[in-house]
Amino acid sequence: MRNKYHLKKRVFFIVWAMALSIFSAAYTGAQTGAQTTATSEVKLTPQEKQLIANFDRRVKDYLKQRDRVKKKLTPLSKDSTPAQIEAYQQGFVAALRGMRAGTKPGYIFSPAFTQYVRTIIETEFPPRDKKDVKKTILEAETKGVPLKVNYPYPETKELTEMPATLLLKLPQLPKEVKYRFVGRHLLLVDSDNSLIVDYTLNALP
Repeated sequence: MRNKYHLKKRVFFIVWAMALSIFSAAYTGAQTGAQTTATSEVKLTPQEKQLIANFDRRVKDYLKQRDRVKKKLTPLSKDSTPAQIEAYQQGFVAALRGMRAGTKPGYIFSPAFTQYVRTIIETEFPPRDKKDVKKTILEAETKGVPLKVNYPYPETKELTEMPATLLLKLPQLPKEVKYRFVGRHLLLVDSDNSLIVDYTLNALP
């Protein structure tokens, strides 16, 4: 009886493991398919691929500047006080602004890239979705945000979240930076210190 019990128990676990394996493979395949669909929604021409490659290169240039500045700062500890954190952030921004002194708008957002964003919004969305995207962006309370490279995005102003449908169609960014809209104007903002890295006018058609 004991042998039969153990045999049944062993068969049960084998069947359970096989079912779990099949489910996991199916789930992984579904995720991969979803990601592939998301990233392939916008079909790029050779010129657009080159445009995005140039954009990515300029973003990486900024990250290199950022890393050089950060390495010179005294790192915060897990026991840092709010005052120490504030001082660290202020020092980070001041040093980064100094390194990027003289940087002009368009260093990352070239005119061709701005036109690419406008074209994406105009052509890749059905009329209703395009209307929702514009409504989300334009209704945010962002009046008074300075359109100035190397200036901090004011803490008191609303951070307009990019509509997910639009974010999926734009070139993906590293975690250190993020897209922000201020009215019709597109900004690239540092995720850690809110520094406005670059901006471009009228990216929203």
